[in-house]
Amino acid sequence: MVDQRRFDNQRKAWLTAREASSFLGVDVRSLYAYVSRGLVRSAATTGTRARAYLRDDLERLRARQHARSGHGPVAAGALRWGEPVLDSGITEITGDDVRYRGRSLRELLDGNEPFERVATALWTGEWPTPDTTWDHGGRLAPSERSRRRPEETRGLQALNRLAHIALDRSTDVPRGESARARDLAAARDLVRAFALAPMHGHSRHAHLLARREPSIAGALAVALGGRANPRHRATLNAALVACADHELNVSTFAARVAASSGAGMHHAVTAALAAFSGPAHGGASLRVEALLREIASPARAPHVLRDRRDRGDAMPGFGHPLYPHGDPRASPLLAHAEAIAPAGTLRLHRAVIRAAAGLGLGTPNVDFALVSIADALGLSAGSAILIFAVGRTAGWIAHALEQREAGYMLRPRARFTGA
Repeated sequence: MVDQRRFDNQRKAWLTAREASSFLGVDVRSLYAYVSRGLVRSAATTGTRARAYLRDDLERLRARQHARSGHGPVAAGALRWGEPVLDSGITEITGDDVRYRGRSLRELLDGNEPFERVATALWTGEWPTPDTTWDHGGRLAPSERSRRRPEETRGLQALNRLAHIALDRSTDVPRGESARARDLAAARDLVRAFALAPMHGHSRHAHLLARREPSIAGALAVALGGRANPRHRATLNAALVACADHELNVSTFAARVAASSGAGMHHAVTAALAAFSGPAHGGASLRVEALLREIASPARAPHVLRDRRDRGDAMPGFGHPLYPHGDPRASPLLAHAEAIAPAGTLRLHRAVIRAAAGLGLGTPNVDFALVSIADALGLSAGSAILIFAVGRTAGWIAHALEQREAGYMLRPRARFTGA
């Protein structure tokens, strides 16, 4: 019970329903919904039927709302022992753009910025010279040497293989170099190993051809069974750059949590891969592929999407909570796909986009765009998730390194809601 007489004499530890809803910027019905979900505690006030709402809970909820909507700093410090927001100098999401180390993603894609240069900037905080390249170096991992079934090199099976590659390389520690140089060398080696991972049933000669590709995009094109001509390299490079980082998504946060415990970079990437595999994250592209198979023909797109909407089914590939006006990564990637796709290849994709717009289902997001790129390149099903994973590895490594430098363990607190 809250004593209403004391309520007015305190530092507003408890707010009225009107004050609480105004504090959150929502109507009273939404406030009641938060209470019913256990997000805000309330108590009866003495001598009245009204209830009061705990300000601490309201502040915590508002911080979460601001974090989801991309607001600036909304907490005093990093996510340790209960703080809701983590400080980072790597990537900024503004609501209509993404900025890597202060540079707009749109500008990077328009300028055909090499993925290697973007990754290096994410890791070091400094943009290297335009002619920066990576040494090919490194050894063939066991998973690169073995002959595997094609189905093991795509989709979720492929993510398991990437995890094995990361763990296999975790013991490779170059000698005679500074810790920073070791980290960067290991990071370059891991990204290139991931790009080569899709090779299956290829001869050693084919492996060597892929390894001789001067760029990660070219190596990935060959490994996925595509062509490493300039236009295809440019398209894959754009996809890798667009996927390189996205602030504190679930897989990146998993990498940071692991790194905060003192785990090595390779183990942090392995943790990230586990989170990435979920259908609401990296696995979303597999759901987009399933949707396109279900629709099958352009004429069926409005009917299938309408039925899904009316049933309340999820609509993979459309909309993003951080981008109410459209995912800024999708449009440039779809433009790349259109530029290289053979005639007729993307007819179904266009029909689905039109139908979704007509039904008010939003605009394509990065998952839909990656599937369009994979189809335009003639790659097999399950390739989009690998393109995404290879690109995002740059961000996972960057955040693991940043968390290691921060020097504290991520350990949020739980609010007990049991009896």
